[in-house]
Amino acid sequence: METFETLVRSEFAAKNTYLNTASTGLLPARTVAAMRAAVESVAAGQPADMFADVEAARSSFARLVGVPDRRVAAGASVAVYSGLIAASLPPGAEVLTAEADFSSVVTPFHVRGDLKVRAVPLERIAESVHSGTALVAVSAAQSADGRIAPLADIREAAREHGARTYIDASQAAGWLPLGADAYDYVASVAFKWLVCPRGVAFLVVPEDLGGLTPVFAGWVAGEAPWDSCYGPVEELAHSARRFDESPGLFAYAGARHSLELVEELGVERVYAHDLALADRFRTGLRERGHEPVPAPGSAIVSVPGLGGLQPELSRAGVEVSDRAGHLRAAFHLYNTPDDVDRLLGALPG
Repeated sequence: METFETLVRSEFAAKNTYLNTASTGLLPARTVAAMRAAVESVAAGQPADMFADVEAARSSFARLVGVPDRRVAAGASVAVYSGLIAASLPPGAEVLTAEADFSSVVTPFHVRGDLKVRAVPLERIAESVHSGTALVAVSAAQSADGRIAPLADIREAAREHGARTYIDASQAAGWLPLGADAYDYVASVAFKWLVCPRGVAFLVVPEDLGGLTPVFAGWVAGEAPWDSCYGPVEELAHSARRFDESPGLFAYAGARHSLELVEELGVERVYAHDLALADRFRTGLRERGHEPVPAPGSAIVSVPGLGGLQPELSRAGVEVSDRAGHLRAAFHLYNTPDDVDRLLGALPG
């Protein structure tokens, strides 16, 4: 029986110290092989059934976040799903967001032009919900610095005041245990912590479909897609599939295998692994006189003032990000204590 460590070692073979999952996750070997086979099948004129891969990926993501697959739409972009939700709101509705949250989450609400979008500090978002709030839209984990939103408090405040909740799990799904059933809408790209190819994203909607109008519906949104190719779709899917985008099939051919791997490893075990490494890094930083941005319980660590080291670190084979002058390190399932120590050893102090 494979252990967590042996399974990870059999799937990942980075040639550097890769600590940049918050930008892009590494692809497992099984995913690379599946994508290669899919591409070759088309080159040979014998295309594989990659629509079956879409359905397998949908089901796998649904299991990972604890909802039935009928509540999951498959697409490619969080921004598209933010736009879908924005389009459903009546003029004048208030949308509460966190200051400096990721643009794909908040911009579609701003470009409507007739919504009241209010931004507050992340730590104050729950207390800022009131009876006039229609929607709370926030990332579960902040892209810039890894701070975790007070999700339980947001959920309770929204419920108390009759507001809906929209959670972007792009920096959380795959390492942070997250029950999507607790929120109205949950969106996530999959090319980060879910180690999928770029071009895969999901949206979880309520059982009643959340009052959303499938404004970008195409043939894949039909209850019978292959009978919905010409003229207006006569019968939309009875499930969240009515909100599907036409899928990038090669990406989904790989994604189903990435998601199956995350299921095999278990999000709870990934969480424990990632947090242990992040906490080791935080401790080492303080020993060297550096204070990270407070983000307890996060796999993302942001260090003010050290972002300028990113090019030098990259040349030395250590991949991190520079975010507004902060060094951002992201610790995931394929990282080890040696990776942490290698980064610490390359920092001043």
